[in-house]
Amino acid sequence: MGPDAMYRHISAGHVSWISDRSGARRPLPIARWLGGPTSSSEDREGDEAMLALCQGPTIDVGCGPGRLTAALAARGVPVLGVDISAAAVEMTEQRGAPALQGDVFDAMPGGGQWSRVLLADGNIGIGGDPLRMLRRARHLLHAEGQVVVEVDSRTTGICRSVQRWETDHCVGRWFPWAHVGSDAVRSLAEAAGLLVSSMVERSGRCIVALDVR
Repeated sequence: MGPDAMYRHISAGHVSWISDRSGARRPLPIARWLGGPTSSSEDREGDEAMLALCQGPTIDVGCGPGRLTAALAARGVPVLGVDISAAAVEMTEQRGAPALQGDVFDAMPGGGQWSRVLLADGNIGIGGDPLRMLRRARHLLHAEGQVVVEVDSRTTGICRSVQRWETDHCVGRWFPWAHVGSDAVRSLAEAAGLLVSSMVERSGRCIVALDVR
């Protein structure tokens, strides 16, 4: 089952989790992803730490249901959500925010002109290669731009895996992913031509700003 069907199951309120090939499972933070009244005060505090850094035109990579894209649009920030899932794009647009279905590694509107690239919810791990993702983000930015990235304060180093979404009713396709610990982000940033300018922890979530070097 593809990401469109999984997003529709999630939006319908089905309990969902991520499973890897070792059999390990962890629950998906559906309430946080959906945002609004379903999220906790801790979720909103972490989101606000990221949103406050998005000063200027922002591309939200892996926007999912679009809570952050919509929040930025509501603040008058020029923003574009990007996701491979048509269902996620539809959910974002229903919130009144612009979104594009596509792969961030393909040609993107405004390439080299964005002020901010937002990689929330661990999206630095898309594709299982966080260095490739940061290099791509760097190429989307203008010379004074910034990547706003959420990393995992509970992870040490970089943990790569192959995983899939699951519910009681269906399973998704396997895809590569990576979890990046806060201790690993500086060296990754330097290799990508970026520099850590700030790092804060809010409600167990680590938010890092990376400047173009």
